[in-house]
Amino acid sequence: MSKRIHELLHRNLQEVFGEGDAARRRAAIDELYTEDCELYVPPGKFIGREALDKFAGDLRATHPHFVYTPHGEPQALHNAGRLAWGSGPRGAKPEYTGLDVIIIRGDKIAALYVFLDSMPS
Repeated sequence: MSKRIHELLHRNLQEVFGEGDAARRRAAIDELYTEDCELYVPPGKFIGREALDKFAGDLRATHPHFVYTPHGEPQALHNAGRLAWGSGPRGAKPEYTGLDVIIIRGDKIAALYVFLDSMPS
């Protein structure tokens, strides 16, 4: 199970939140997430693949040239996992950092909690 959790964390970062192509992003969401998935982010709670897709697409549109880079290795514990990451222009210092925590049901993400860190000015 921990191998699958590591895969889900990495793929979510790159293929969902890092993906600029709407069709590829939606295909990844359908493959990686349960139909009734829950997303918890600072703006609020979003339920279902449609809501997740809209949130990820809207977020991507605000900084289409940013990349997501894992910081360290993912960790898995029972049916949960976490991965720290940074986001910013390729090759530059991240403009913001965060931590994804996922809860797995079956072999898909049922819930994603995104914690954002404060970045020094």
